[in-house]
Amino acid sequence: MVEVASIRPLAAVLVSFLAAGAIVASYRYPNVREGWSVVASLAKFGIIASMLPGVLSGTIYVWSLGAFVPGVEFALRADPLGMLFALLASFLWIFTSFYATGYMRGLDEPNQTRFFAAFAMSLSTAVGIAFARNLLTIFVFYELLSIATYPLVAHDEDSESRIAGRKYLAYTFFGGGVLLLAGTVLVFWMAGTVDFAAGGIPALAEVAGTDPWFARLGFGLLVGGFGVKAALMPIHSWLADAMVAPTPVSGLLHAVAVVKSGAFGIARVILDVYGPETVAELGVHIPLAAVAAFTLTAASIIALRKDHLKRRLAYSTVAQLSYIVLGLSMLHPYAILGGLFHIPAHAFGKLTLFFCAGAIHVETHTDYVSEMAGIGKRMPWTMAAFTVGAAGMAGIPLIAGFVSKYYMLIGGLAAGGIGAIGAEGAVMSPVMGTIFSGSLIVSGLLNIAYFWPIVYTAYFETEDAHDAKPLLEFPMGGKRESYGAGATGDPRADGGTASEPDPAGGGDAPARIEEGEGGYAVDRFPSDHTGGVDHDHDDHHGGPPADGWERRKPWEESTWLMLVPITVIALGAIVLGVIPGRAVFLELIVYIVESVTGTVVP
Repeated sequence: MVEVASIRPLAAVLVSFLAAGAIVASYRYPNVREGWSVVASLAKFGIIASMLPGVLSGTIYVWSLGAFVPGVEFALRADPLGMLFALLASFLWIFTSFYATGYMRGLDEPNQTRFFAAFAMSLSTAVGIAFARNLLTIFVFYELLSIATYPLVAHDEDSESRIAGRKYLAYTFFGGGVLLLAGTVLVFWMAGTVDFAAGGIPALAEVAGTDPWFARLGFGLLVGGFGVKAALMPIHSWLADAMVAPTPVSGLLHAVAVVKSGAFGIARVILDVYGPETVAELGVHIPLAAVAAFTLTAASIIALRKDHLKRRLAYSTVAQLSYIVLGLSMLHPYAILGGLFHIPAHAFGKLTLFFCAGAIHVETHTDYVSEMAGIGKRMPWTMAAFTVGAAGMAGIPLIAGFVSKYYMLIGGLAAGGIGAIGAEGAVMSPVMGTIFSGSLIVSGLLNIAYFWPIVYTAYFETEDAHDAKPLLEFPMGGKRESYGAGATGDPRADGGTASEPDPAGGGDAPARIEEGEGGYAVDRFPSDHTGGVDHDHDDHHGGPPADGWERRKPWEESTWLMLVPITVIALGAIVLGVIPGRAVFLELIVYIVESVTGTVVP
C-alpha cells in the first residue's frame, strides 16, 4: 500500500459540518434548508466515492494536522476499512435526507432547523470515525458523535426524551468514552504508537508475547469502549430508550452511523490494532464471541414480546450488531468476511424497516404490532418493503442478510476446525465453533418468530377478525379472542388494548388504553404501555379507524419523499443478496480480509 497526502479525507468530514451552518442560516426558508442537506449528502458521497478506485488499487489517502499530543498526530486516513463505513454512511444519507424531509413535514415537527443541523454534524463525525488514522483521533470523533446526536435523541423535549438523552450520554459519552481513552493510553504505553496498521501494530504484538495480561486489559478496555455503542449486553439498554428519537434518526444514526461506529471500532481493534494472530494468541476472542452470541440470542428473545414496533426493531438491532462482533471474533477469514459484510447488509435491511415504521406512523399514527391487522390494505408498498427488510434480518436467501450469515456460519465451523476449510485454520475448539455457529441459526429462527407475525397480521388478518397475540396481549398460552373479534375487554399486558362498542353498530372497535405521559414514542405518542389510565381523545391515535382501513394504491399511500427512499433502500438489500459479487462493498471487504489475514478468499 502507498500513502498519498490528500485533502479529500478532510473535505469529506467538513462538508456536512459546513452544511450545518448553512442549514441554521436558512432557518426562514424550509426548502433551502432541506436543500442544503441534499447538496451536502451528494457532495460527501462524491468526495468519498472519488477515492474508491485508488483505495482498491492500493492507495491510502492521508491528511495530518500535526502532533495532537507528543507522539500522536491528529490525522485522517482513507483506507479500505474506513472506506467501507464512510461509503455506506454517505450513500444512505442521500436518501435519508429526502425521507427526513417527508417525515418531519408530515408530522409538522418542531425544531426542524436544529434537527437537520444536528443530523449533518452527526454525519460529519461518523465519517471522521471512519477515516481516523489512530486511536486518539477516533476517540475525539467518537465523543463528538455522542454530543452531536444528543439533540436528535432528545428532540421531542419531553421528560421521556430528556431521560433517554441523558442515559444516552451517560452510556456513550462518559462510559464508553472513558473506557476507550483508558485503552488508548494503555496501548500507547505498551507499543509507543496508536496508529492503525493492517494486521495489527507490530510493536503491540511483541509486547503481547512478553506481557499478555496488560495486552488483554488493553483489549478489554478498547472493546468495552466501542462495545457501548455496539450495544453489547449488558451495556445495551440505551439503544431501546433512544427510540424516542424521530424515525430518520433511528434509521440512519441508530441503524447505521452511531451503532455501526461501535461495531466498526471493534473491527479496528481486532484487525488493525491487535491483529487476528495476536488476538488468537491472547485468547480474548473466545470471551468476546461468547458475549456476542449471548447478546444476539437474548436480544432476539426480548424482541419477541415487544409490541411497540420501533422497540422491537431496537432489540433486533442489538442482536444484529452482535452478528458483526461474533463474525469478527471468530477470526477465520470467512467469518471476518461475513461479519464485515453484515455492516452494509444490516444497514440496508434495518434502514428499510425503520423507514417503513416511520411511514406507517406518519400516515396512520400506528406504532403497535397488535394494531396493525389488515394494514397491508392501507399501505401495501410499505409493507412489501418491510417484508423484504425482515427477510434480510432473518437471513432468507436472495436478501443481503443471507450472504453475510452464510459466510459467518461456514467461518464459525472452520474456526472450530470442522470441515475441509477448517483443517488448518482452527482458532478454537470444535465445541466452541459449533456453539457459536449454532447461535447464528437459533437467532435466525427467532428473527422469523418476531418478524413473521408483523407480516402475517398486515396481510392475512382483518381489522375485525384477527388472532390474539399471546406473547404481546396475554400471559403465555393467551386467549382465543383478541380485541375487535369478540374480546371481553381485557386490556393488553403490553399496550393496554381493549374493545368497546362501536357507536355505528358495526361490532367492537379497537380502543387504546394509553399512558398519560411517557412511553417510547416514535415522536410524541406512547409506546410500550406501563400504566392503566384511560384518556379520551377526539381523534384517532393508532390502529384502524372505526370503519376499517381505507384501501390505497401503492403510489397513493404516502408522499414520494418517503416512498422513493423506502423503495431504493429495499432494492439495495435485494441487490446485495442477489449479486453480492457485483457490489463494491464485497470487493472492499475481500480486499480488507486478504490484507489483514494474508489469505486469498476465493
